[in-house]
Amino acid sequence: MMVFDRLERRRGWSDEERILLDQVRRLCEETIAPNAAGYDRSGEFPWDNIRAINALGLNGLFVPEAYGGTPMRYRLYLECVRAISEACASTGIVYATTFHGMGPLIEFGTEEQKARLLPRIAAGGLGALAITEPNAGSDATGMRTRFREDGDDIVVDGGKVFISNGDVADLLLVFGKWVGIDDPKAAISVLVMERETPGYSVLRLEEKMGHHAASTAAIAFEGLRVPRANLLGQPGQGLPILFASLNRSRPSIAAHALGIARAAFTDMVTYMNERKQSGRRVIDFQGNQFMLADLATDLAMAEAWLDYVAALVDDRESDFGIEASMAKMRASDLASRIADACVQMHGGYGYTRDYRAERLMRDAKVTQIWEGTNQVHRQLIGRSFARREPRA
Repeated sequence: MMVFDRLERRRGWSDEERILLDQVRRLCEETIAPNAAGYDRSGEFPWDNIRAINALGLNGLFVPEAYGGTPMRYRLYLECVRAISEACASTGIVYATTFHGMGPLIEFGTEEQKARLLPRIAAGGLGALAITEPNAGSDATGMRTRFREDGDDIVVDGGKVFISNGDVADLLLVFGKWVGIDDPKAAISVLVMERETPGYSVLRLEEKMGHHAASTAAIAFEGLRVPRANLLGQPGQGLPILFASLNRSRPSIAAHALGIARAAFTDMVTYMNERKQSGRRVIDFQGNQFMLADLATDLAMAEAWLDYVAALVDDRESDFGIEASMAKMRASDLASRIADACVQMHGGYGYTRDYRAERLMRDAKVTQIWEGTNQVHRQLIGRSFARREPRA
């Protein structure tokens, strides 16, 4: 694994960042990874892992200091997501989802909103991002959740599906359409909602192929009242906030996928060095070496590209949506490829729960689907190269 060790040595972490990363990696090795298989089997929410993460104050990495955080580089946050996801993909997405939901509040919220809401997140509260509906997946303009102004309140009616942390989040960032604005794009608005608000209900928790310990909820809003003070921006300003939030959450999904990919690659290489067939180690067959060469090269490139995207964010670049799509698409496709190869190289054992190869394969698949399917990302990337036709 020398190539990855060298890549890590050249990443330029500060002393403070390296100390924190050492703590995170120790936490993953001693607590999160040993719990992962049990949580996967039971389907229980990984509260012990989340409490351990909160003991390190990792939510503080993305919360401004004025609201109780200890902010550090976005690149460091991504590395924490990758490390946690390598140990347990379910725990990794629970942690990352809080950032996905609360990032727009940090970026677009008023001082009053941030001072009132963010200390709960800095102290270890969970967040969620509520966009998807049965008829509004990749096309957010199809959403039917309605926001209706009533005095100092906003009345919310509708529902969402496939909401990570939807049954446990303290705060949710919810997108819907403002009643009175007819244009489906211009109507999209966004607010922060407390899960304990009357009118909020969890309809069901999905039984999923993977990520068994990370809850995914279908939720409903029925006459739910949110203070108008919880509206981000003005009515109809939700779509730009949505795009901006996805640009930062998609690299986070890439980090999550690369955690799964690194776990699968490590397990595969270890097994191939130990397992013998026909008197030879599995790794000594040339065809298998060619396969490892391709996967290792793609993994190194994907990790380096994610560092590049993180640098764009840390340098406060305003337009990096295509780069974020590239990172998410390539990392998630790669996670599925490596996880599939890991199962294959384990042979029959890879199809059993004696090894985590089968869990990694199940966990990898959804990274190609959420935060925009990879078909959508390919369209976005490809379309970015089309010249604009001059207007007549």
